[in-house]
Amino acid sequence: MVGVMIVDDHPIVREGLRGMLAAERDITVVGEAGSGDEAVAVAARIAPDVILMDLRMPGGDGLSAILRLGGSYRVIVLTTYENDADLRRAVAAGAVGCLLKDVSRRDLADAVRAVAEGRGILSPPALRIGAAPTDGEGGVRLSAREREVLSLVAAGLTNAEIGRRLFIGEATVKTHLLRVFAKLGVSDRTSAVLLAMELGLVGRATT
Repeated sequence: MVGVMIVDDHPIVREGLRGMLAAERDITVVGEAGSGDEAVAVAARIAPDVILMDLRMPGGDGLSAILRLGGSYRVIVLTTYENDADLRRAVAAGAVGCLLKDVSRRDLADAVRAVAEGRGILSPPALRIGAAPTDGEGGVRLSAREREVLSLVAAGLTNAEIGRRLFIGEATVKTHLLRVFAKLGVSDRTSAVLLAMELGLVGRATT
């Protein structure tokens, strides 16, 4: 059972999302919050598997909440703004998915499952906006650590091996990869490596 927390300052939106997910046998809403500040506190108490996060809220916005959560939770951003530049910042901050609020019930449930399984997701409109933060020259921007992790993936290392090589935890490796998947708009390691190589973001590392 996937436990979901819904974060939105509008009660009617939370009610609608809760109703959409209620029909799914393998998904349950375990908590709600009406602001970013409340989301951080509630998440620490209930440890949801997936967080559905609105970006624009009074009393602490979604972007600041994602930063404060520090990659400890799988966050899907829900927004009504197709051209919202905050989507790029949300992905860079650690969100592993972006969906528009007009998403269908089926697509929402599928996205929750995908993220719970460790895959990043982006809706088609959000993909154009959020998947590819730029480096100022139109290219995808990966952090130095993300490039390092992806290079070791290209070399054939497992997450555990990468963690030992870089002196970081395996969970941290997974978090870096989820961010890479979201930025590149892919859902698996192979696709991420192939696309990153095509874009010249990483070379093939040696072990």
